[in-house]
Amino acid sequence: MRHRKAGRHFSRPMEHRQAMMRNLVTSLFDHERLETTQAKAKELRKLAEKMITLAKRGDLHARRQTMSVVRTKSVVSKLFGEIKERFMDRPGGYTRITPKGVRIGDAAPISIIELVGRPEKIKKGKKPKAAATE
Repeated sequence: MRHRKAGRHFSRPMEHRQAMMRNLVTSLFDHERLETTQAKAKELRKLAEKMITLAKRGDLHARRQTMSVVRTKSVVSKLFGEIKERFMDRPGGYTRITPKGVRIGDAAPISIIELVGRPEKIKKGKKPKAAATE
Protein backbone atom coordinates (compact mmCIF):
# COMPACT_ATOMS: atom_id res chain seq x y z
CA MET A 1 0.00 0.00 0.00
CA ARG A 2 1.17 3.54 -0.74
CA HIS A 3 -0.47 5.23 2.22
CA ARG A 4 1.38 8.37 3.34
CA LYS A 5 4.14 8.00 0.75
CA ALA A 6 4.22 11.33 -1.05
CA GLY A 7 6.41 12.17 -4.01
CA ARG A 8 7.49 10.45 -7.17
CA HIS A 9 10.04 7.65 -7.23
CA PHE A 10 10.97 7.68 -10.94
CA SER A 11 11.89 3.96 -10.72
CA ARG A 12 15.21 4.92 -9.15
CA PRO A 13 16.84 4.26 -5.79
CA MET A 14 16.68 7.03 -3.21
CA GLU A 15 20.30 8.14 -3.66
CA HIS A 16 19.89 8.43 -7.42
CA ARG A 17 16.66 10.42 -7.01
CA GLN A 18 18.29 12.82 -4.57
CA ALA A 19 21.31 13.33 -6.80
CA MET A 20 19.08 13.89 -9.83
CA MET A 21 16.97 16.49 -8.02
CA ARG A 22 20.08 18.25 -6.69
CA ASN A 23 21.50 18.44 -10.20
CA LEU A 24 18.21 19.70 -11.62
CA VAL A 25 17.75 22.41 -8.97
CA THR A 26 21.36 23.54 -9.40
CA SER A 27 20.89 23.79 -13.17
CA LEU A 28 17.59 25.61 -12.74
CA PHE A 29 19.13 28.32 -10.57
CA ASP A 30 22.19 28.54 -12.78
CA HIS A 31 20.36 28.88 -16.12
CA GLU A 32 16.95 30.02 -14.75
CA ARG A 33 15.21 27.84 -17.34
CA LEU A 34 15.23 24.08 -17.83
CA GLU A 35 13.63 21.57 -20.19
CA THR A 36 12.73 18.22 -18.63
CA THR A 37 9.89 15.73 -18.33
CA GLN A 38 6.67 16.92 -16.78
CA ALA A 39 6.91 14.62 -13.75
CA LYS A 40 10.47 15.74 -12.96
CA ALA A 41 9.45 19.39 -13.38
CA LYS A 42 6.59 19.00 -10.92
CA GLU A 43 8.87 17.36 -8.38
CA LEU A 44 11.59 19.94 -9.01
CA ARG A 45 9.16 22.77 -8.33
CA LYS A 46 8.77 21.67 -4.70
CA LEU A 47 12.50 21.69 -4.04
CA ALA A 48 13.19 24.93 -5.93
CA GLU A 49 10.50 26.85 -4.07
CA LYS A 50 11.86 25.63 -0.74
CA MET A 51 15.35 26.80 -1.70
CA ILE A 52 14.07 30.26 -2.69
CA THR A 53 12.18 30.51 0.61
CA LEU A 54 15.38 29.66 2.47
CA ALA A 55 17.27 32.28 0.45
CA LYS A 56 14.66 34.89 1.35
CA ARG A 57 15.30 34.14 5.03
CA GLY A 58 18.95 34.87 4.33
CA ASP A 59 20.65 33.82 7.58
CA LEU A 60 23.65 31.54 7.97
CA HIS A 61 21.59 28.47 8.84
CA ALA A 62 19.45 28.93 5.73
CA ARG A 63 22.61 29.22 3.62
CA ARG A 64 24.00 26.01 5.10
CA GLN A 65 20.71 24.19 4.53
CA THR A 66 20.77 25.35 0.92
CA MET A 67 24.39 24.22 0.52
CA SER A 68 23.32 20.71 1.56
CA VAL A 69 21.12 20.57 -1.55
CA VAL A 70 22.76 22.94 -4.04
CA ARG A 71 26.39 21.88 -4.11
CA THR A 72 27.83 24.70 -6.22
CA LYS A 73 28.93 27.76 -4.24
CA SER A 74 28.55 30.12 -7.19
CA VAL A 75 24.93 29.05 -7.66
CA VAL A 76 24.22 29.48 -3.95
CA SER A 77 25.67 32.99 -4.02
CA LYS A 78 23.53 33.77 -7.08
CA LEU A 79 20.48 32.40 -5.25
CA PHE A 80 21.18 34.46 -2.12
CA GLY A 81 22.01 37.53 -4.22
CA GLU A 82 20.08 38.38 -7.36
CA ILE A 83 17.36 35.69 -7.19
CA LYS A 84 16.59 36.57 -3.57
CA GLU A 85 16.23 40.27 -4.44
CA ARG A 86 13.91 39.48 -7.34
CA PHE A 87 11.48 37.46 -5.18
CA MET A 88 11.67 39.41 -1.89
CA ASP A 89 8.20 40.94 -2.30
CA ARG A 90 6.60 37.83 -3.81
CA PRO A 91 4.79 35.53 -1.32
CA GLY A 92 5.18 32.36 -3.40
CA GLY A 93 4.87 30.86 -6.85
CA TYR A 94 8.45 31.39 -7.95
CA THR A 95 8.45 28.88 -10.82
CA ARG A 96 6.37 28.35 -13.95
CA ILE A 97 5.87 25.02 -15.73
CA THR A 98 4.90 25.24 -19.39
CA PRO A 99 4.12 22.08 -21.40
CA LYS A 100 6.16 21.81 -24.58
CA GLY A 101 5.11 18.59 -26.25
CA VAL A 102 6.25 14.98 -26.27
CA ARG A 103 9.70 13.52 -26.62
CA ILE A 104 10.20 11.71 -29.90
CA GLY A 105 11.91 8.61 -28.49
CA ASP A 106 9.44 7.52 -25.83
CA ALA A 107 6.55 10.02 -26.10
CA ALA A 108 7.21 11.34 -22.59
CA PRO A 109 5.55 14.72 -21.96
CA ILE A 110 8.22 17.44 -21.96
CA SER A 111 7.83 20.70 -20.03
CA ILE A 112 9.83 23.86 -19.54
CA ILE A 113 10.32 24.96 -15.94
CA GLU A 114 11.58 28.49 -15.42
CA LEU A 115 11.85 31.11 -12.74
CA VAL A 116 9.08 33.69 -12.92
CA GLY A 117 10.19 37.14 -13.99
CA ARG A 118 13.56 36.12 -15.33
CA PRO A 119 15.16 38.70 -17.58
CA GLU A 120 14.74 37.69 -21.19
CA LYS A 121 17.97 37.55 -23.10
CA ILE A 122 17.64 38.95 -26.58
CA LYS A 123 18.99 36.57 -29.16
CA LYS A 124 21.27 38.24 -31.59
CA GLY A 125 20.33 37.13 -35.07
CA LYS A 126 22.50 37.26 -38.09
CA LYS A 127 23.00 40.73 -39.47
CA PRO A 128 21.44 41.19 -42.87
CA LYS A 129 24.01 40.95 -45.59
CA ALA A 130 24.81 44.15 -47.34
CA ALA A 131 23.60 44.20 -50.92
CA ALA A 132 26.38 43.19 -53.22
CA THR A 133 27.56 46.17 -55.21
CA GLU A 134 28.38 45.66 -58.82
